[in-house]
This record gives sequence, C-alpha cells and structure tokens, in this order.
Amino acid sequence: MKFSDIKYQRPDTDAFLSDMDRLIKEFDLADSAEEQLSLISRSDEMLSDLYTMSTIAEIRNTVDTRDSFYEGEKAFFDDFMPVMQTKMQELVEKIVKSPFRSELETELGDVYFINAEMSLKAFSPEIVPLMQEEGALTTEYQKLYASARIPFEGKELTVAQLGAYKQSPDRAQRKAAYEAEGSFFDENRAKFDEIFDKLVKNRSLQAKKLGFDSFVELGYLRRQRNCYTPRDVAVFRKQIISDVVPMVNKIKEDQKKRIGVDDFRFYDNSFMFSDGNAKPHGSPEELLLAAKRMYEEMSPQTAEFIDVMFDMELFDVVAKDGKAPGGYCTSLPKYKLPFVFSNFNGTSADVDVLTHEMGHAFADYVGEREIKWLSNITPSMEGAETHSMSMEFLTSPWHRLFFAEDTAKYQLSHAEDALIFLPYGTMVDHFQEIVYSNPDMTPDERNAEWARLEKIYRPYIDFDSLPFYSRGAGWQRQLHIYLYPFYYIDYCMAQTVALEFFALHLNDPEDAWRRYLDFVKLGGTKTFVGLVKSVGLKTPLEKGSIGPIVEELGRWIEKNNI
Repeated sequence: MKFSDIKYQRPDTDAFLSDMDRLIKEFDLADSAEEQLSLISRSDEMLSDLYTMSTIAEIRNTVDTRDSFYEGEKAFFDDFMPVMQTKMQELVEKIVKSPFRSELETELGDVYFINAEMSLKAFSPEIVPLMQEEGALTTEYQKLYASARIPFEGKELTVAQLGAYKQSPDRAQRKAAYEAEGSFFDENRAKFDEIFDKLVKNRSLQAKKLGFDSFVELGYLRRQRNCYTPRDVAVFRKQIISDVVPMVNKIKEDQKKRIGVDDFRFYDNSFMFSDGNAKPHGSPEELLLAAKRMYEEMSPQTAEFIDVMFDMELFDVVAKDGKAPGGYCTSLPKYKLPFVFSNFNGTSADVDVLTHEMGHAFADYVGEREIKWLSNITPSMEGAETHSMSMEFLTSPWHRLFFAEDTAKYQLSHAEDALIFLPYGTMVDHFQEIVYSNPDMTPDERNAEWARLEKIYRPYIDFDSLPFYSRGAGWQRQLHIYLYPFYYIDYCMAQTVALEFFALHLNDPEDAWRRYLDFVKLGGTKTFVGLVKSVGLKTPLEKGSIGPIVEELGRWIEKNNI
C-alpha cells in the first residue's frame, strides 16, 4: 500500500465522544491498575485512528491548499480537536488522580504524569471557541502565504521558488529577488498584520481565561517545557550573545572576503562563495534515490526505515503552485509511519531539509516500534529537534552523493549555518516573549522591536532599504511565529546538542551513532535534560556549556575554510 492509496474518511465524532464517555466511566469503576492500563491502551488506539485521519487531511491540504475538499476537512478538524481535547482532559484528570497512580507511574513513567499535569493547566473547555478561532487564523495565514505568485524575470514564482535566485552569483539578481519577495509581503501588509494581531489577542485571552498573567506562561506549558523556565532561557540567551554572536561576526567577515564585497548587505547573507553556493547535483527524484542509498548504507535500522518510506511513497518534496510553504515531518500513528513534506527549490536547503525531516521520520519510525504508550513516543520538541538536527551532521560521510565535487563547500557552509542560525533562532524566541508580554503593541511597535533585536543578535546585517525587511517586518516570513508560538528556542537547544553529536562523530563515528540511536530509542520517556544526560552529553541550559562547543566547531571551520 502507498500513501496515496490510504483511504481518508471523516471520523464519526459523535461516536468518538460517546465511546470516550463509556471508557471514562469504565476507568472510574476499574478496581485495579491493570484494568486502567488496558483502558488507557484502548484510548491510545482511538486517538491513533483520529490523529491519522486528521494528519491525512492536513497533508493533503498542505500539498494543495487550493483543494476545497481537504480545506474543508482541515477546518473540520480545527473545530473538532479542541472539543476532543475537552473529553481527553476528563480522562487525564482521572489518570492523574487514580488511586493506583504509583502502579500506573511504574508502567507509564514519571514524564507521562509531568506532561499530563501540565496539559491540565493548559486547557479548559471555556477556551474551546478561542482555540477554534486560533486554528482558523493559522490556516488563513498559511493560505495567504501559499497564494504568492511573485512576478520575477518573466515568471510567476512562489516564495520557495524564489529561493534559488536569492543565492545567485549575480548580486543584482539576488537583490532583485529579495525586492520581489518583499513587495509581496508589503502588498499584503495589512492582512499579515491583521492576522497576527488577532492571534496575539486570541492567545492572550486564552491565557487570561486560564488564570495566567500572559500567554508566555501558557505557551511554555503547551510546548511541554517540563524541565526549564523562562529564566533558564534568559541564561541561554546570554550565552548566545556572549559566545556565539562574536563567532558569527567572524564567520561573516570571512564570508565577505570569500564573495569579494566590502559593503555586506542582507541580500549577500545567504551567498557563501564567490563562484556560487554548493547546489545538489540531480533532479528531486535523483536526490531521493541518493537519500535511499545513504540510509541503506548508514545502518541496518536506517536501511529498514528508508525501504518502507520508499515502498509506501511517504514523501512530497517538490515546490509547486498552491503548495503550503516550509517543510515538516508528521506521523500516521495508526500505520506506525511518518510522512515527509518539503519544497525543493534547487538549493542546498533541499538536502538540509531532507536530512532534517528524515531525522524526525526515523525517530518516529523507531519510536513507534520501541515504545508502547502513544504519549511516550515523541519527546518534547527540543528532543525531537535533536533527532533531526543531529541527523544533518551524522549523514556527512554521504553528502558526496548529493554534492559531488561541491561537498567541501556544502559541509563548510552547513557548519557555518549551524552557528549563524543560533542567534537568529534565539532572536525569534526573544521577540515572541516580548510580543506576548505586551499584547497591545501595534504592528509598527512589533516591527521596531524586531529591528532592535536584529542589532543585538545579527549586528552584521544591513537591509539596504529592501522592502519589507528594512521596516523590521521580516519576522512575518517565519511561519512558526504565526502557527507555533514559542516553537523556536527548541531548535536552538537542539542545535547545540547536535553540534555535540557532530564533535563526537568527527572523533568516533561509531560511538556517535550508538549514542544517537540510544537517544532516539528513548523517545519521550525522559525530559529533554534527561535525554541529553542519559547519553553523556551536556545540556545547553548549563552555564558555560555553549562556549566550548562553539570553540570546537570554530576550529573545524577554520581548518576547513575554503
């Protein structure tokens, strides 16, 4: 069976809710931990079926946002999922208060209960209408973004398709590509501002109704921040500013020399070499075949995984009209399978996103087979992003399959990008904390705050009067800010751990892979801190932990500079 053959059927939501009611009553009457565990297992099966249908609708909607049927099904789930969450909260409350809790905890693990208690604080039936409105607004943003048909050199391109021109060796063409992109966002400025303003007000009201001072607290609960606080993140930010920003400034000075410019501008930022960036060699189909060979050679576990991915055609990776932006990996729990979505555009980012999302997919595939309980399969997102970002580096012996003679260029720019990303990702999180701490800010005030943070985290950038970017609105390209609030520091935490895995790999590839596989097999049975420590690595939350990682990678970059 292939993914395209999987039949979609809208769930009978009335039957689902009735079945859950019966299950909750049975749970309440159960007179042993064994009976309650059996009922939790049954609820997992029901949720797996529901989530699978929801995921199929979402995949097919993002593959073609113009498909009215799946647009309607996505809207249906946007409305129903908060209702379902109301029902699930009843069961979770019963589990947390069970007279057999100690026995349940022995089987399910302590993290299960930590996360359950957090989920109870983060939800109430009272906010269901607001959550439904939030879902509709995020869908509206995606549709607006995907609607882009940007005139450029006689063509009409999506934002993703413009990406190759933004890395052109022709500086004038790079600038023109950024200007064209910026013009689309400027033309739709009022709508982008309106959607975000409604989202901020909506999320802030949800937080108030749940008794929080701001959405910052609620956002941390929803992102399962089960082992650190905003205060810990503030310590992390200081390390990024003190240890990483100076290194990135040096990388940018080296880049200026490599590309031969004195007046470094934003449209030079992604152009890494004077003769052009490393580009993958081959068509999208050939890149996928290279990925198949890579994972078949990498390990027995990855070989089994990639064969299933290909046999069932669990990919959609080519940029095309009507397709939602970005890339993601998602899960079809009923079938114990992942699905990878991307927008290939002929740049090295195609390989970045391929190895990144395959890291998620491999972890999902392993977790579905190693871990019994649905809630324990996936860790909080810092752990999940460690799966993916580490895979980008652990695949380095096979990068030649994608880049041939440009492999050294790619690996240098990829390592540099890993460091360059850390201040940007941290800035995204810092911006969101400011926005949700001050929900009445105007659009212009938000833009001014973003522009202020740019000077702290990316002081080397000059926007040179580019439309959209020069007015401090560049954050509106970052779909996570609209769709997944506070989901970005996860990437930064994960990147530092991924760089630790890379350092291990450089010295002992077998040890690095063994630890990585151990990390993946733990799924979500431990907190992020617990996962990292369990494989003998340092967490980025520890003071002084980031400097040594940055120094080691800096030495590798200097040694391999071209």
